[in-house]
Order: sequence, then structure tokens, then C-alpha cells
Amino acid sequence: MIQKEISLSNIDVMSFAGVREENLEIIRNYFNSKIILRGENIIIKGEKSEVEKIEKVFKELIFLNKKQGQITENDINLVLDLIDDKNSHNKFKEKFGVSTSDLNNIILYKKNEFIKPRTEGQYEYYKKVKENDIVFAIGPAGTGKTYLAVAFAVAALKNKEVNKIVLTRPAVEAGESLGFLPGDLTEKIDPYLRPLYDALEDMIPFEKLKTYIERNTIEVIPLAYMRGRTLNNAFVILDEAQNSTSLQMKMFLTRLGVNSKAIVTGDITQIDLPNKSNSGLVEIQKILKGIEGISFVYFTRSDVVRHKLVRDIIDAYEKYSE
Repeated sequence: MIQKEISLSNIDVMSFAGVREENLEIIRNYFNSKIILRGENIIIKGEKSEVEKIEKVFKELIFLNKKQGQITENDINLVLDLIDDKNSHNKFKEKFGVSTSDLNNIILYKKNEFIKPRTEGQYEYYKKVKENDIVFAIGPAGTGKTYLAVAFAVAALKNKEVNKIVLTRPAVEAGESLGFLPGDLTEKIDPYLRPLYDALEDMIPFEKLKTYIERNTIEVIPLAYMRGRTLNNAFVILDEAQNSTSLQMKMFLTRLGVNSKAIVTGDITQIDLPNKSNSGLVEIQKILKGIEGISFVYFTRSDVVRHKLVRDIIDAYEKYSE
């Protein structure tokens, strides 16, 4: 006999379990194991083989609930029918667009779809972010470094693991002062921060994102404006970090407060600093090597997930450089 516990945090428990636990009752009637709802957790007690099967049922139903906003009796019966089918893996993927083995790797649920790792490098990225408080993601354009970093942050905010998201980039071309550019602050920095807004707008409904920004729950700011701050309970992302100097990199990393996580992304082949040797991202790989809680992920052109020609373009530039 074994016992397993499944969390229903960030799910409407009453909707999931059903009125008077009618949804859970369908599952209870199908198995011999005890299935108990206690707060936001489901506790399963029984023989190991059956408990593992029930755990799989609940993982699939939780996925459907997050994808659809609810589960129906038909959903429950379908999952129960598939659980003993030898082709259940393929049938589930055919119907819902994700294999059962991928359910644990979903980073963020969006309306009618979800974000998950798609390449070997992205799977490593996902694992490192789960295991470490600071992760450096280094590699060429199009590998999903920034997009997935934003997805990790939005998921952490939705799951109430953090209270705030801060996204930042160095504005190299404007010399960080931004003073000589026309317009107000927003107009000055918009060209440098636009890719971060694009990622956010793809993951959060517009009105909700607007509210988050107005309340400073989500901040998108130039790196220069990070100085002097301490960020507690926050998910912080430094993008295009190859264009940060050594001092700026140190300044950014020392902003991290209690219960915070950071992702630093960049491509060391695209340094725009006047003196490329001053890149904080190049130097930091030597300084922080081997520190527990800090990890480096290196992407290659095989991780490119943009247009198929992007990989060919990267190859062509590498050959030209050689």
C-alpha cells in the first residue's frame, strides 16, 4: 500500500471536484483505492500500480481543466476509457494536442493552448529553471531564450510563487541615459523593450496585462533603472545581457532579494558594446562557475524554433566567421 498527494493549487477546487464531489465520485467508483479531497490536495491510498494509474488520470484531468477552464463528465469518462488502452498515449495526443508524457513539462497554459519545451536545449532550460534560482541562457537568436523566460515568469506569477515580474534590457545604442532621444521616457525606451512586451502580450490578455503594468505587478524597464533596488518575491529577467557591462551585470545580480528568481539571456556572438571584451555576460561565465543554485544553459542552432531559414542564416554566418 502506498499514498500519493496531488496538488490542485491555482485550480477552482469546487469546479474540479464537482458539486458534492460528483466528479471525484466517478473516479472513486472506477478504482478500489481511497481518493480523499483535503483542502487543495487529493490524497490517494492503495496498491502501488493502481495509485500510479489514478495519479496519471488526475494529471490528465488537471491539464484539461487548465486548458478548457473546467472538466465535464465526458472528459472524465474519456480519460478513464483511455487509461487502460494500449494506444492511450497516441489517442490522448491526437485529441488534445499533447502527449501524456509531456504533461509534466508544460510551462504555461494559454487560452486553448499551452507553452512547453520543444527542443533538447529547451528541455534542459526548463529543468534548470525549476532547480535553480539564477539561470543564464546563452545562445543564438530564435532558440526561445527570451520567450520561455517570460513564460516561466508569467507561470510563477499565476501560481502565486512570486508577487512581481521585472523585465529589463540594456539600451546600448542610447548610452543608457536615453536623454537625447525625442519624446517621454516610454517613447524613448519602447524600441529596446518592445520584444519583451510582445512576449507578454502573447501570454496575458491585453486588459489584464494593462492592469498588471498599471499596478507595477509587471515592470518593463531599461537596465539603468534597476540601480539601488532590492527585489523581493520577484521573477527578474535580464534580456540581451551580452550588451551589459561587467558593472551592470554585477548591479543586476545583486538586486535579487528574498524568494526571488532570475533568468539572464543573451547571445555572445551579437555584442553591441564598443569594447566587446567588456561584456558582462562573457565575463560572468568564469566568475560564477560552479556556484550552487546558479546554472548555465547553452543553446545551439539545433534549438532554433523560428523560421527554418533562421538556422541556415546562423550556419552561414558561422562559416563566414571561420
